[in-house]
Amino acid sequence: MRGLSAVVVGAVVALAAGCSDDAPLTDPTDPPADAHAYVTRPDLTPPVMRTTVGSLPHDPSDDAAEGNVIALGPKDEDQEPAMQGALLVDPTGEPVWVSPMKVGPFDVRVQEYKGAPVLTYWEGTSTESGSGAGRVTLLDTHYRQVATVTTGGDVGAGKADIHETTITPDDTILLTAYVPARADLTAVGGPKDGWVQEGVAQEVDIATGKVLWEWRSLDHVPVAETYSSLPKDEGTQDKPFDYFHLNAVALDGDGAFLLSARNTHTVYKADRSTGKVDWHLGGKEDDFVQGAQFAWQHDIRLQDDGTLTLFDNEGSPRVGPTSRGLRLTVDEKAMTTTMVAEYLPPAARHSDTQGNVQVLPDGNVLVGWGQRPYLTEYDGGGTLIGELTFSSGSSYRAYRQTWHATPTDPPDVVVQGDAVHVSWNGATDVASWRVVTGADEASAKPVATAAKKGFETTVHASGLGAYVAVQALDADGAVLGTGTPAK
Repeated sequence: MRGLSAVVVGAVVALAAGCSDDAPLTDPTDPPADAHAYVTRPDLTPPVMRTTVGSLPHDPSDDAAEGNVIALGPKDEDQEPAMQGALLVDPTGEPVWVSPMKVGPFDVRVQEYKGAPVLTYWEGTSTESGSGAGRVTLLDTHYRQVATVTTGGDVGAGKADIHETTITPDDTILLTAYVPARADLTAVGGPKDGWVQEGVAQEVDIATGKVLWEWRSLDHVPVAETYSSLPKDEGTQDKPFDYFHLNAVALDGDGAFLLSARNTHTVYKADRSTGKVDWHLGGKEDDFVQGAQFAWQHDIRLQDDGTLTLFDNEGSPRVGPTSRGLRLTVDEKAMTTTMVAEYLPPAARHSDTQGNVQVLPDGNVLVGWGQRPYLTEYDGGGTLIGELTFSSGSSYRAYRQTWHATPTDPPDVVVQGDAVHVSWNGATDVASWRVVTGADEASAKPVATAAKKGFETTVHASGLGAYVAVQALDADGAVLGTGTPAK
């Protein structure tokens, strides 16, 4: 781990034992659901996002410092969210790109592939036990699909789980899979010839689909390490026991891998060549003198400066008084950890499943609360700066990132009297809208211009002719695209 004699560990959102990653959790303190409605796109109903504390800082002249979009994947039909699908919003919570899906996606975010930015997300079928089977989709800056990737080898194709989609600098991707396997369950009061969900991690070449590395939990972690109780109806081939619950895989700076297992409360450092566990951080086999405990955690990340981040769910069953983000120093020589910072909600808040911690380029930290519909920004030391809520449903993770995109579809335009309504789903760089009109396209001239206001803008223009079009202009006045009313 790149200089882990002084490495910082950040908190991952911990998942509850016995709780699925998409299990419902309603709470009377969460705001009521509310959705946007648009004249130009009545098919889109993204959630209204509101500020609960402070505000998320943003300097439009320096998107790279913090990011101009926040990536989310609202889901969970039983919580009546405004929508299910992939969603990008600006730092105020205003929608930028809305992509409804029948099944809520997981891990929507911006990454890099072949030197270019891509928007990625997992899609497939998820289960009540908190796993899934599907693939990861990559979109370019015009929202065109450039690749899909899934598991391979003995695991089989189409088995990529919901939990991990990280693209590496080598244009490979880290994936997880849940595979039924025989195991001795006597340590948890079950049969000797029982069944478990084995956690499998793979590194896959995106271009070829070739599996370059694989790690299986039963080869290195016994069932006895679990904190989960064996339900009476589980441990069979039809209902394997989820003893491990692999929920994150990350590269370690010295060529090893870091793996997070919710149900063992442990982060494992695994050797790339042998798969052998070099050390356990947390759990029953903890190799460290801990400065801070965590439980049911998610989203381990080794940062560029050598710090490690994770989200501490603390449930369920509930362990600590609140979920939180953590930052720890990890000394691999002295085998000690020290808490440097914790990222606490405005008031005690348990998120039993999902969640993440993201260190931003300017040193601030964004926490996505997983099962609870919030995202919160802090300074590096843990002081809360601002928080947004999206009212209902959940999002596996939340990211604040830089994304500049121009859709291939033209802007959507609806004319109602002298009101010209316009939107362009996914366009990030529109500064203003210009209405042109005339007897036909050749004779059309500009009659009105208005600054872009949110996802949909209304421009008032009198004297409209037979031909009406709206031009999207960037900050320099260049035309990015032109839309006309649907016939």
